[in-house]
Amino acid sequence: MSRPLAVVVLAAGLGKRTKVSIPKVLLPLCGRTLLDTVLDVVAELEPERTVVVLHHHKDKVEKAISGRPNLTVVDQGTPRGTGHAVQVAMESLIEFEGDVMVVYGDCPLITAPTLRALRDARLDGGASLLTAFPEDPSGLGRILRDVDGQIVGIREERDCNEEEREIDEINAGFYCFDSRHLARALVGLSDDNAQGELYLTDTVATLVEGPGVNTHTVADADEILGVNSLRDLAVARDAMQERILLEHLANGVLIEDPATTYIEHGVSIGRDTRILPCTVIRTGCIIGSHCEVGPFAHLRNAARLEDGAEIGNFVEVKKSVIGRGSKAKHLTYLGDAVVGERANIGCGTITANYDGKHKHQTNIGDGAFIGSGTVLVAPVTVGKNATTGAGAIVTRGNDVPAGDVWVGVPAKPIRKKPEGR
Repeated sequence: MSRPLAVVVLAAGLGKRTKVSIPKVLLPLCGRTLLDTVLDVVAELEPERTVVVLHHHKDKVEKAISGRPNLTVVDQGTPRGTGHAVQVAMESLIEFEGDVMVVYGDCPLITAPTLRALRDARLDGGASLLTAFPEDPSGLGRILRDVDGQIVGIREERDCNEEEREIDEINAGFYCFDSRHLARALVGLSDDNAQGELYLTDTVATLVEGPGVNTHTVADADEILGVNSLRDLAVARDAMQERILLEHLANGVLIEDPATTYIEHGVSIGRDTRILPCTVIRTGCIIGSHCEVGPFAHLRNAARLEDGAEIGNFVEVKKSVIGRGSKAKHLTYLGDAVVGERANIGCGTITANYDGKHKHQTNIGDGAFIGSGTVLVAPVTVGKNATTGAGAIVTRGNDVPAGDVWVGVPAKPIRKKPEGR
């Protein structure tokens, strides 16, 4: 579509019903915040401008989304309804001409294809809006249509009569306007309603009598779920997690028990890799092909597994690279480590990466054999084909040369490995 696009993201709400101190739009969802999830979807539309309307916790939220291109943050001031929020946003779009889309920062399940369809529906009218048929429409604004099926308005539930409350088509709250028609319609908003607020929905009543309003019905009503409580957040997390897992399954990842597997956004997994039950893989992790992870494994902070690597039960990998064909199968912590190819990390191994002030790196060479219960106090290096005995504690700076065998507490060399081993 050649017309310019601006997107207004409404995110000024306080979020009292969550009963937590975290700003609602910064609640976590599969490795991203609610607002970041929405902004990532918006970015797929390639808007010329994105305006985020904030008020409560403005400084904290603004800091969290800083650095995004073509993004403007505005303060709504004391919130007086969705119409008021869009009025404030449009003050920063005075010179803009094109389509203006309005979305919500607490609706993380909305998808780019749905928003594109919403925009396409606006083409021959002054506006388009998203509708849905949820199982339970209570609490939501109803779509009013005439005998010919044309939309004539939206009625908030608190303003509905008994007959209107029986309508099962609801307003999802997502809109696309022609900027000129929107600007004119906003001028005439009134707060003469049960809430004493300026409703954005009232612009629809104005526009249906002028350039016209079209609708697009979302196929999956889950897309419009708004997160107003931690229960809503849990429902959204389940839906989002299912999407993520289905994408990996479609790409050839063998997830043995999706019901107990947790994978966040931004994880790359190669084909023919097996993910065993009760595994947690957090955002930024990269896993090659033909790997095995789990059960009860935890990968985080950009952990990377090269092709054929294996991470087993009760193993945590943090900000580490596990080389091709290397294995850490049991009860192990690998933090800030670089493990070469074909290394074997014995049960109970710990890379002691933190000295109380700073994190330090451990390097384990190709073909190294780390005995069960070894503690490697970083910074330290275990050379190629070197061995540590069971229970060895290799202290910081005491690097194990290639081919050596070190044992004891503190670990000391006893011999070199025979050539060829």
